[in-house]
Amino acid sequence: MLAEWENPQCILLAFPSLDTDWAPIIAEAQSQFLLLINSLLAAGENVLLLAHQADYELLKQIYSEHPNIQIIKEIPFNDTWTRDYGSITLATGDGFQELDFGFNGWGLKFAADNDNLVNLRLAEAGLRPFNTYSNHRDLTLEGGSIETDGAGTILTTSTCLCSPNRNGGKDKPELERILHDRLGADHVLWLDHGFLEGDDTDSHIDTLARIAPNDTILYVSAPSDPQDPHFEALKQMESQLRELKTKDGMPYNLVPLPFPAPIYDEDGQRLPATYANYLVTQRNLFVPTYGQPAADLQALETIGKVFPNHIIQGVDCRVLIKQHGSLHCSTMQLYC
Repeated sequence: MLAEWENPQCILLAFPSLDTDWAPIIAEAQSQFLLLINSLLAAGENVLLLAHQADYELLKQIYSEHPNIQIIKEIPFNDTWTRDYGSITLATGDGFQELDFGFNGWGLKFAADNDNLVNLRLAEAGLRPFNTYSNHRDLTLEGGSIETDGAGTILTTSTCLCSPNRNGGKDKPELERILHDRLGADHVLWLDHGFLEGDDTDSHIDTLARIAPNDTILYVSAPSDPQDPHFEALKQMESQLRELKTKDGMPYNLVPLPFPAPIYDEDGQRLPATYANYLVTQRNLFVPTYGQPAADLQALETIGKVFPNHIIQGVDCRVLIKQHGSLHCSTMQLYC
C-alpha cells in the first residue's frame, strides 16, 4: 500500500447535494466543498469530483475554464466521505492497482448502498485510474481506518478493524494476515485507546494518529483539562504509542498535535474536531482549521516541521465537522 505522500495523481471528492445528509445546511456545505476544491486546485492538485445531476451544470459553469478538474455525474453516492469508500492504491511490479473494499456505513450505522458501489461504477465507466480496478468488496475496510508508511507498516485501531459489524469481529492475528495478503503489510501496529466524541467511525486512525516520513507519528495530544472526557483515553493512547517499534526495533519519533477547544452543534453535541485529519500529497499539505487562531497556528507549524519540503495550507473546516468528519475524511488520493 502506498503512503499518502507518494505522488498521487488526483484527489477524489463528492459534492454535497439535497440527496445527502447535508440537506439541512446545503448552502453552507456546498460553500465548504467549493472552498476545499478551490484550495486543492490553487495548489496545483488534480480533482476528480462526483456530483449529482442537480449540481452538475452549476459545477461545470464554475470550473469550465479549469483543466485540473473532472466532474462525473453518472455515479450515484449516499454521502461525501470519499476517504472511506474510495479505492485504496497498491503498488505492483508494473504500476498501480486500485483495490475496492466493502463499505457498510461504518459498521451499519448509515445507508451506504451507493457508496459501496462507487469504485465499481467508476471502473465500469472506464475512468482512469480505475482501469486497474480490483474487487475486494468481500472485506469491509475504510480508507480512514489505516495509515501506512508505504514500506509495509500499517497503523490502525482495534476498535474499528475488530468491530463485529464490519467483518464479524475478526481478531488481530486474522486481520494481520488479511492486511498482509491484500495490502502487503508486514508490520501491523495496533492502538487500543483513543476516541473523539461525535466520531461515527469507531476511532478511525486518521482522527487520532498519522504516520509521517522518517519513522515519525503525529498524534492528537490529550486536552489540558483532566476533566475532559478525552483526557484519560488519549493519555493511554500516548503511552501505547511510546511502546510501538519500527520494523528495525526502534521507537517512533512522536510529535504531539494540539487538541482543539470543544466545538458543539446546535443540539449541544460535541463535534470531532481534530488536526490529525490533514491531507498530504507529494508537494502540498492541507490542514483543517477550526477558527481557533492559536491552536490552528500551532497545528500548522507542527505539521509543517514534519513535512519541511511541503507547502502547508490551512482550510477552515468548521462546516465539515457539523457532519462529524473533516478534511481528510472528505478526500481520497488516487494514482494512475
